Amino acid sequence: MDGDFTIGGIFSIHNYVHTVNNNYTTMPEPVRCSGSMESRELRFSRAMIFAIEQINNSTDLLPGIKLGYQIYDSCASVLVAVHVAFQFLNSLDPVFYIGNNCSQSGMVMAVVGESGSTPSISLSRVISSFKVPQVSHFATCACLSDKQQYPNFFRTIPSDKFQAGALAKMVKHFGWTWIGAVRSDSDYGNNGMASFLEAAQKEGICVEYSVSFYRTHPHSRIQRVADVIRRSTAMVIVAFAAIGDMAILLEELSRNPSPPRQWIGSEAWVTSPELMRYSFCAGAIGFGIQKSLIPGLRDFLLNLSPSQVAASALLTEFWEDAFNCTLKKSAAATKNNVCDGKEDILNLQSPYTDTSQLRITNMVYKAVYAIAHAIHNAVCQRKNVTSQCDKLTRLESKQVLNQLKTVHFSQNGNDMSFNDNGDPVAIYELVNWQKSKSGDVKMVSVGLYDASLPVGQEFRINRNITWMEGTTKVPVSVCSASCPPGTRKMLQKGKPICCYDCIPCPEGEISNTTDSSDCLPCHKEFWPNAKRDTCIPKPVEFLSFQDILGIILATFSVLGACLAIITGAVFFYHRTSPIVRANNSELSFLLLISLTLCFLCSLTFIGAPSDWSCMLRHTAFGITFVLCISCVLGKTIVVLMAFKATLPGSNVMKWFGPPQQRMTVVSFTFIQVLICTIWLVLSPPFPIKNLTTYKEKIILECDLGSPVGFWAVLGYIGLLASFCFVLAVLARKLPDNFNEAKFITFSMLIFCAVWITFIPAYVSSPGKFTVVVEIFAILASSFGLIMCIFAPKCFIILFKPEKNTKKNLMNKNQS
Repeated sequence: MDGDFTIGGIFSIHNYVHTVNNNYTTMPEPVRCSGSMESRELRFSRAMIFAIEQINNSTDLLPGIKLGYQIYDSCASVLVAVHVAFQFLNSLDPVFYIGNNCSQSGMVMAVVGESGSTPSISLSRVISSFKVPQVSHFATCACLSDKQQYPNFFRTIPSDKFQAGALAKMVKHFGWTWIGAVRSDSDYGNNGMASFLEAAQKEGICVEYSVSFYRTHPHSRIQRVADVIRRSTAMVIVAFAAIGDMAILLEELSRNPSPPRQWIGSEAWVTSPELMRYSFCAGAIGFGIQKSLIPGLRDFLLNLSPSQVAASALLTEFWEDAFNCTLKKSAAATKNNVCDGKEDILNLQSPYTDTSQLRITNMVYKAVYAIAHAIHNAVCQRKNVTSQCDKLTRLESKQVLNQLKTVHFSQNGNDMSFNDNGDPVAIYELVNWQKSKSGDVKMVSVGLYDASLPVGQEFRINRNITWMEGTTKVPVSVCSASCPPGTRKMLQKGKPICCYDCIPCPEGEISNTTDSSDCLPCHKEFWPNAKRDTCIPKPVEFLSFQDILGIILATFSVLGACLAIITGAVFFYHRTSPIVRANNSELSFLLLISLTLCFLCSLTFIGAPSDWSCMLRHTAFGITFVLCISCVLGKTIVVLMAFKATLPGSNVMKWFGPPQQRMTVVSFTFIQVLICTIWLVLSPPFPIKNLTTYKEKIILECDLGSPVGFWAVLGYIGLLASFCFVLAVLARKLPDNFNEAKFITFSMLIFCAVWITFIPAYVSSPGKFTVVVEIFAILASSFGLIMCIFAPKCFIILFKPEKNTKKNLMNKNQS
């Protein structure tokens, strides 16, 4: 239709181009479309005509100016789209009439279209050089937002950049980390899927496979894509495909249905009623443009007179396909099914007549109004309340291009404007394919996505979603099940990061979150619980009075001390008896006192170590044992001196009388006191928490402070014991009926054996058993001394009193 200013339109009313094999010897045939007609695309073109007629009848927008249009079918082909682009440009030359009046009826001020991204790219590259603006209603490729390459491109539908991000967030929202990806092998599919995969990777989503196809590919290629879907383990499939491509894939899948899959669709196909006949896709969800109401459009679409249909080849084709008849004008000789004029378009079920889901149709409507507002702003001036427009104004397409950048209007309650990239605000409806009670699949709006809202608030669901197979439970699509707390993820070799094995945390480490990638070590004083999902304080271990072992050792210590006291009491009661007097009663009583202290000092090793107990236990042990060995050594020397004194002319006993004996004991003990004092002053023992012997528990023990001091104390005791043992061995065969040196020899033999075996046992014993070994050595050596030295005497005193006589003791011939 001619007008004062013309708007171009281009739609993919057919999906294929008739293929011709040129021989290059004759003029090639004109390009012709083939295949079935897309009724929805025909509705888009009719919506453009409706909008233009509405504007022409408006008194507010472009009053007094008539818009014309040139609408072409691109056949969804780049070749045809480029051909149409030159058709638009060829009409730019002005035609002059008499009277110097200039008509611009043939000039295209702007173009609405194309439906596909790839033809839109080709179209934009041609007409952008001539500053002709292009406003697409359905080309969503994010690449078209690049103003360096496509400076003339605008669109009323959001870019796939927003849709891809929204799809990735939705997949993450429902916990799907293992998906399949299917796309059209076109600019729309490839760029859209690339944006989605980039967003999905940021969300931690893994892709099992990513395959592409196109409707013109061989059937074997489509079969391979279908087989990949059938064999896959991913339950969720994200399809970024054009409606024509998706129809071919679903048709192939319907021949041999795959296991149930949850389909996630892009806007291009998920809002198409034509594809809902594939019932195995019920439960599909995806984002669609918000549906809206265009008053008067349905009546316009249905108001087709026979003359209108006959005058348009496209309407004729639509009419004949819809009613399966042939108009007389184009009837073939062999056909007898002629349209009789009784066809009822009001009851026709077709995408052309379906205005219940006006989504992309509204984008066409907005595109026409955006161009009209741009022309209005260029040729009209506002005076008072009304606008006055001059249709004779010389208008160039670049003026319309500049005005489109700033256009802002509201139509049917919807605001419309373009950002710097020529894109509108991204608002999507979340749509769900739900089966009705009758078994038909219906499209239901279940949520909304608004990219203009703050991060985290863009996505919301306002009603229940029906998933695949009609369930209301969200399907699970993961490569590996979540790893529970107490385990960590270990990636499977050669697979994406979503495929992993769950392995328990190693010793000393925990994980307290699901799907933890690493286990965290516990603090050195804590240890994991059995599930290894939390750290608990390590149990503190030491030899306590509540332990069975501690009770046993404490009991033996007290019994030993009591035995020493009882022995002392017996000796004191029989202190005037020959056997007591003959064995140096003063040293015997001192020895019994030191043995009592030896038994009792072992009690300092039991209980929780403290600063005082650590210093006391080692020094008390060292000093009391030296006192004990000094007494034994004194008794041994007395035995030797006594037999030396019996020799003629010997006065040795006057040099080793009681004062000298006391001095010997004090001197030997003083040296040990001096060693202990130096040890305590320079580096005393102190309590520590041993965290290395056992990983799972803390050992409270005493650190030696200075190992040199400890081994000096032990070495000094060993030196005295060895010296005493040598002297006792030398005196063991001296003639006497009751030679005490024999018993001292046995006691020293036991003492040395115990403490020699103590050293390796002490070094190798772990934890509290180090203390047990030390107490055992103290008790064993103490019991050895008291039993070997005092038990025979007590036996004679208590049970053989007839032998407790001076005569019996002096008889050297008796055994």
